[in-house]
Amino acid sequence: MDKILVGLKRVVDYNVRVRVKTDGSGVETDGVKMSINPFDEIALEEALRIKERGAATEVIVVSIGSAESQQQLRTGLAMGADRAILIQTDDSIDALSRARALLEIANREDPGLIILGKQAIDDDNNQTGQMLAALWGRPQATSASKVELDGTHARVTREVDIGLEIIDVDLPAVLTVDLRMNEPRYVKLPDIMKAKKKPLEEVPLADIGIDPSPSLKETLFEPPAERQKGVMVDDAQGLLAALKDKGLV
Repeated sequence: MDKILVGLKRVVDYNVRVRVKTDGSGVETDGVKMSINPFDEIALEEALRIKERGAATEVIVVSIGSAESQQQLRTGLAMGADRAILIQTDDSIDALSRARALLEIANREDPGLIILGKQAIDDDNNQTGQMLAALWGRPQATSASKVELDGTHARVTREVDIGLEIIDVDLPAVLTVDLRMNEPRYVKLPDIMKAKKKPLEEVPLADIGIDPSPSLKETLFEPPAERQKGVMVDDAQGLLAALKDKGLV
C-alpha cells in the first residue's frame, strides 16, 4: 500500500466543560482549549502503526476548517504523519460537505486506505465515513476495534451491539475506528520541533468546488436541564411512594 489518508477534526478538548453561548447561537470556543477529536487521534495512531509494520509508505493527515486547524495538523505531524493538507474554510459545514471535500483529496492522492474516527465528539453524527465510502464507491468498515491487512484485503473486527463482528473488505476502503482499537502515542518535544519542517498544504474549500451551505440549519443551542436533587428513601415502600408521586408507577 502506498498511502493512508487520515481525517483530523478540530474540536473542544474532551476535558473541557462545554458552555453554550449566551445568545444560544452555538458552543463557546473563545479561549477554550481545542484538540484533535479523540477518535481521529486513534485513527492516526492505527495508520502510523500500519506504516511502521511496513504495510504503507506514507501517512497523510487532512483537516477541514479554519486556519486554526493547522495546530491539530501539526500535532498529527508530530505524532508521525508525513504531510498534512488543510481544506480551509471559515464556514461550518455539514457531514455531506465534509465527505465531498475528503473525496476530492482521495481522488487526488489515490490512497489505499482512508481511516477516520467513527464520530466527532462535538456533533456525534457518525456520518462522514459512511458518506465518503458511498461517494467514493468503495467498501467501508465502521466502528472498528482491530484491523489486519493482507495484500489487497483487510480483515476488520467491528464492535456491534451484540458483541464483535469480523468482516473482510477489499482495498481501497474506508475504515472508521472505535475507542478500543489502540492507545495513541504521546507527542514529545523533539517531534513537535520536527513537525514544523514537514509540509502542510492549504487548499481553499472554494477551489475544490464544494458548496459550504449546510443542508440543515442549527437554529438554537441550549444547555441540558440541571440535574434534580435525589430523594433518599428508607425502604421499598418508600421507594414505591416516591415513584407514585412522580407518576412513574
